[in-house]
Amino acid sequence: MNFISTRHAAPAASLSQAIAAGLAPDGGLYVPETLPAAQTLAAGADLAGSASAALQPFFAGDPLGNELPAICREAFDFDVPLLPLATAGDYVLELFHGPTAAFKDVGARFLAACLARLRRDSDTPLTILVATSGDTGAAVAAAFHKQPGLRVVVLYPDGRVSPRQAHQLGCFGDNITALRVAGTFDDCQAMVKQALNDEALQQQVPMSSANSISLGRLLPQMTYYVHAAGQHHAQTGRVLNFVIPTGNLGNAMAAILARELGAPIGRIVLATNANRVLPDYFAGGEYTPRTSVATIANAMDVGAPSNFERLRWLYRGDDKALRAAFTAVTVDDATIRATIAQRHADYGETFCPHTATAVHVLATLRDQGEGGDWAVAATAHPAKFESIVEPLIGSGVEVPPALAHLLGRPAHAEPLAADYQALRARLLALS
Repeated sequence: MNFISTRHAAPAASLSQAIAAGLAPDGGLYVPETLPAAQTLAAGADLAGSASAALQPFFAGDPLGNELPAICREAFDFDVPLLPLATAGDYVLELFHGPTAAFKDVGARFLAACLARLRRDSDTPLTILVATSGDTGAAVAAAFHKQPGLRVVVLYPDGRVSPRQAHQLGCFGDNITALRVAGTFDDCQAMVKQALNDEALQQQVPMSSANSISLGRLLPQMTYYVHAAGQHHAQTGRVLNFVIPTGNLGNAMAAILARELGAPIGRIVLATNANRVLPDYFAGGEYTPRTSVATIANAMDVGAPSNFERLRWLYRGDDKALRAAFTAVTVDDATIRATIAQRHADYGETFCPHTATAVHVLATLRDQGEGGDWAVAATAHPAKFESIVEPLIGSGVEVPPALAHLLGRPAHAEPLAADYQALRARLLALS
C-alpha cells in the first residue's frame, strides 16, 4: 500500500517512508492512497491481537510487515478495558493504563517500535520533534527513552499544562530534551511543522514527528476502537457509539477510520472544550482556525486541529456531507467542573477534565432521547490533574504506580521563545 499527502503535491510513499518522514514534503499529512475494503473486524483476545489483524492491510508489502505482530506485542502490553458506567447503556473505554497514564501511550509506543526497527542500521541519529498540549510529549518521551539512534525534542506551552504533566515532560533526560515555550500549543505545533519542512535543517538534523500528524501514531489508535467495539458486538450483538474528547482530532479520526474499515461502530460525536473551531464548523460555519483558549481540559486547547485535513480528505472535500456525518459539542470550564463533582457525588466516578467533557456530552444526548450503547473515551487518568479534580470531589485521587515512578524522578525543562529561529538554533546545537 502507498500513502499520499492530503495536499496532493508530494510523491507517494511506502508505509515505512511515511512513518519515518512524519510529515509529507508539501506540508500535508500522509493518508492511504486507497482505504482497504471494509470487512468484518473481529476483536482479538487482547489489544495486541486486535491491532495486528486490523493493521495488516496497511503493512502489506512493506518491510515492517513481517514484524507487525512483534511490534504490536511490544507496544501493547497493557489493557484498554471497556467498563460500564453507573448509567444504563453507558460505558467508559479506559485508555490510560500505559506508562504515562494517558491514551497517547498507545500511538507513541507503536511508533517507537516501528522507528527503532527502521533505524536499526543507521549511523545518523533521528530527532523526533513533538509539540504537546499536555499528554503527547510525556508518552513520546517514555516510549523513546534510551532508544538507540533516536532522540526526542518536546515543545510544550509554559504554564498551560498541569504541574504533573510538566513534571513528566522534564523527568527523562538522556536522549530526551524538554523545551517550555513562552506561547500556546498552536505556537509549538507551528514551529514543529516549520522545522520538519526546513530542508536545510533536515540535512544537518534529520527529523521526524511523533504528533498525531504522524501516520505511525494515527494507525495504532484505530486499534482500541476495533478491539472495544468488536468485543462489545460479540457479547451483545449491538454496535457501540462513541463520544470522543478531541483537540487535534487525532483520536476521533482514528475512530472514524476504524468504522470505515468495518469495525462495528455506530455514531461518533466529538466533545470539545471552549475551543470551538470544530463545533462552529459542524454547526455550519466556515472552518476558521484561531488562537487557542486556555481551559482546564488543557490537552484539548487547540485552535488549529491538524487532523481536520485528514477528515476532509476522507470526505473528498465535501463539507455538506462531512457536516451531516458528525456533531461536535463545546463544553465550558464551569460545566466540566460541575460534571466532575456531580458524577463523583452521585456515582463515585472520578474523571479527568477531558473525559468529563465527553461524559457531559453523553448525558446531554441521553436527555435528548438518544438510545443505543455509548462509550466515552477516557483519555487520561484523573491523577494527572489532581489540582483540578481533588478540590471538586473533596478527596485525593490515588496515583497509579507507573505515574508515581515518573513523578519521583527529578525534572528539568529549558525555556524557549515562541520563535522558529530560536528552535532552529536549539536543534542545530544537537548536531
